[in-house]
Amino acid sequence: MPEKIISMKKIGKDFSGVQVLKAVDFNIYDGKIMALIGENGAGKSTLMKILTGVYTKTSGEIMMNGKEVHFSSTKGSQKNGIAIIHQELNLIQHLSIGENIYLGREPITNMKNIKWKQLYEESQKWLDKLGLDEDPRELIMNISVGKQQLVEIAKALSLKAKVIIMDEPTGALTVSETEKLFSVIMELKEQGHSIVYISHRLKEIFEICDYVTVLRDGELIGENSINELDEDKIIEMMVGRKLSEQYPRIPLEPGEVVLEVKNLNNQFVKDVSFQLHQGEILGVAGLMGAGRTELARTLYGIYRKDNGEIYLDHKKIRLNSPTDALKQGIAYVSEDRKSNGIVLGLNVRENITLPSLKSYSGKIGNILKTKEEESARKYINSMSIKTSGSKQLLKYLSGGNQQKVSIAKNLDTSPRILILDEPTRGVDVGAKKEIYELINQFKQDGMSIIMISSEIPEILGMSDRIMVMHEGGIMGILNRDEATQENIMSLAVGKEVS
Repeated sequence: MPEKIISMKKIGKDFSGVQVLKAVDFNIYDGKIMALIGENGAGKSTLMKILTGVYTKTSGEIMMNGKEVHFSSTKGSQKNGIAIIHQELNLIQHLSIGENIYLGREPITNMKNIKWKQLYEESQKWLDKLGLDEDPRELIMNISVGKQQLVEIAKALSLKAKVIIMDEPTGALTVSETEKLFSVIMELKEQGHSIVYISHRLKEIFEICDYVTVLRDGELIGENSINELDEDKIIEMMVGRKLSEQYPRIPLEPGEVVLEVKNLNNQFVKDVSFQLHQGEILGVAGLMGAGRTELARTLYGIYRKDNGEIYLDHKKIRLNSPTDALKQGIAYVSEDRKSNGIVLGLNVRENITLPSLKSYSGKIGNILKTKEEESARKYINSMSIKTSGSKQLLKYLSGGNQQKVSIAKNLDTSPRILILDEPTRGVDVGAKKEIYELINQFKQDGMSIIMISSEIPEILGMSDRIMVMHEGGIMGILNRDEATQENIMSLAVGKEVS
């Protein structure tokens, strides 16, 4: 066994009498990559916030290099060589790369002036170490998300971090950016750094991790070498049961054409034409930047079309705003739920009814709370939203339950066509299965669904037909019998399928 550099023993954490961690053990080994996984709400973030000094533990101890340590702030953990890279990057877009790396730690003169030359020279050393070919004077807003991830790693290295915690680092990365990140992670491992890797993407766990620690409901389920596990075993450990079928697609004969798009063009999409049938799931695949989200936002009226035609039930319609789309029965669940899908500061009920407030308004403009509450409870029950009640603030729900609320608020508009953009992004495997079952129910109820996903197994597992986009256009539409991972990827990179 490799040497333990950090050992968290019997860690407990209570919030207002509610126990969220129960005697959890977690080990970090020298020069190894440790996966920390579990469903949303399992306690992963709480455990890492204790390690990094954001929270104080209720019980247990943290041993570092054989000595007990106590972190009451993030500065304390940083001084001990621990850094965390959050899922939502903590970078200031209007500052330069170098300014972000040394923010709050800028080298200064005796007169308290910043030594800019030294700051940028030091920043350049860390960028060179990571193979990031960018000028440290470049503004963060001008570089890709993948490169911003590397800037966060440069920042961690500048702190002389021995342990680097990465929380869902590939969530918004392209395939090439993910490969670059993995290359950097493996180099850091070779240089003796220890990495804690938090991800819902099991394929990534098997690709780069050495050990796996699984949490469930605030308890340790097990720590294993990656060689002792397979995907099925990990899923069973995470959810406490076997998932007999990961993608529970229900085959149904599609109905009449509901939506038809002909030669749609704007600055984002080129000559797009397709049909959508009643009770059909049309999957939309493609690489990052292929125009999938832009097509969805055009159909929802966020982006204007330059030319082309859209037909609903064989009648031409105009979609100049989301209000137009909602009136036509088209709803859109955004890929970025926190920015465009939900309001974290509002409660569950308020989020669900937000787009449909007119239907909950009395004659003098007052909100009919009883009617609103009845609708919220209906969705909470029918969609198995795990919450203490309709008045619970959304920020306290897990990612999977936040996503269900984002879907529920769109269902409350009574749509005929539901556009789901990355419906399971950042959602654990158990909640994914629940969302798939909801999608199947919508399909059985006669709803027509456009489902955009970057996960090819998800697209293959749930779709009736698959439309593949490349550089704003449609490269091909595959039926289930011709849809394979190879065919999808060929079309996604602009290659015709024979």
